[in-house]
Parts: sequence; structure tokens; C-alpha cells
Amino acid sequence: MVSRSWRFVVALAAVCFLPACESAGQEPTPGPASSPVEQPISVEVNQSRDQYGKQAILIQLTNNTEANLTVSDAVLRSNLFRGDITWRPEGGTLELPPKQPKSLPATLPAAACSTASNAPVTATIHYTDPEREPKTTSTDASDPFNVLPRNSDELCLSAEAAAIATIVLGPGLEVAPDGATAVVRLVITPLGTSNGTAPSLTIESIDGTTLLAEVPTDPWPRNVTVATNSAPQLVPLRIRPARCDPHAVAEDKVGTLLPLRVAVGDRKGLLKVPASTELRGRIYDFVGAACGTG
Repeated sequence: MVSRSWRFVVALAAVCFLPACESAGQEPTPGPASSPVEQPISVEVNQSRDQYGKQAILIQLTNNTEANLTVSDAVLRSNLFRGDITWRPEGGTLELPPKQPKSLPATLPAAACSTASNAPVTATIHYTDPEREPKTTSTDASDPFNVLPRNSDELCLSAEAAAIATIVLGPGLEVAPDGATAVVRLVITPLGTSNGTAPSLTIESIDGTTLLAEVPTDPWPRNVTVATNSAPQLVPLRIRPARCDPHAVAEDKVGTLLPLRVAVGDRKGLLKVPASTELRGRIYDFVGAACGTG
């Protein structure tokens, strides 16, 4: 007769060797995969209409913890730009409540036009937790609206165009006798002469803005070619109000920023020409009077 103690030893041995039997006869069932650790602060790139004409963006921070965090700075690094994109609060720190995104304005540095590629954007945030312990988190920043590539392309296009000619809006505004239309002038000044191989740019077309539109009977010019050794040009543009609702002027951010669709070599894109402070005031007065709201 086998004793109880001996039966216990045999049963225990069978249990201990069970994993070995499984590995020899079949693959073990994998356990549940571990979930990735959530970053304490997530980062997203955005841009409002107010930043669009100022070569600036918004760095949006979201506190993913359950406690208030105090942020001292945020730095984005992208090989689309020559330097870091940095935000530091004027008051020293920023309180970041849980789950409440905050958008922070940051000026863009010069674009890295020759070697730029759209690699991931990294973000480094310095902050303190409720115990006032200094901490640093690094994470990839999302850019769902392609803000950084778009701004990099526009800055590079602007730099290449500026090497050929300066393009500005003249300060004058000629209002038609009926007050319904007016004329502004695009002043194009080439930079100099060349030896017959002058680089050139082409203004393929001109877009309207939220405030200004072309007059159908007097459309804006297309395919205007400018070379470094060409003569200066004054290009008249007849304008009319694009909208006449009461908020058109009051809430305007980019209505006096004229978008030129330009080609320079292999690069194409928008070249934004801002109105001066003097001209902007005249345009606002014209739109108000033409719409009967001035």
C-alpha cells in the first residue's frame, strides 16, 4: 500500500514538471500584453489665425495626471527649423490642471531649407509636481494639421523669393467715386542685375482674403514673372469687400495679409504680403464705408 506522504510527493512532482511537458509538446499561451505607460504631459502643435501672420505657433499641453502640475518651459525640436521652438511663461510658471489643455504661443525660428525633412517632432517639458519636485518629460509631439511643415515651406519660399525681389503693398489706397471698390498696388523691386542667368520667380495667381476679394470685371493678374535684373513693377489690384457682416473688421486677423501663389525654382507655395499699419487702417475704413458699417 502506498502511503499518503508518498502520494503527495508524486502529485507535487507532476505539478512541478508540468511547464516542462508543455514546452516540449506545445507552445505556452502568451499572457496579456502590458499597456504602454501614458506620458504625464502630452503635446500637440496647432496654430490660430492670430499666429498665422506672425510666424508663430501654439504648443498645446495636456496634463494626463490627476494632480495639478506647474510648467516652467516647453521646448520643441524639429529638423524643419534651425533652432528650438521654445515657450517660457512671462510670469515664471504655468499651472496646468488635470485633463485641461492649454495652448501656449511660441515664435518659430528660421527654417532649415536645405536639409529639412519631416521627421518626428520631440518635446521636452520641465515641470514640478504637487510636492514641488522638479521633473522632466520628453515625448513626441503630434502635428495633426501639418502646421510645422506648412510654415517651414512658407518660410523657405519667402527666403528664396526675397533673394530675387522685395514684394510689398504700397501705402496708398485709391477709392472709386462710388465707394464700392478701391485699388491697392503691389510694389515689386528686383534686387539687382545678373549675367543673363538671373533666377526668377513667378506670381502664378493671387488669392482673396477673409476681408478682400477681386472685382470680377477687373480680375487680378496671373503669371507675373520677376527676375533679379528686371525693372521694378507696380501691379494695381482692384479690391472689394469679401464680406459685409458686422464682425468682418472687428474680428479680422488675416484679412489684410495678401496671399500670392508663387513659384521659385522647384518650390511652390503661398507668399504672404502684409499691409502696413497705415494701409491696414485705410482698408478697414474702406470696407466699413463700402458695407455701410463704417
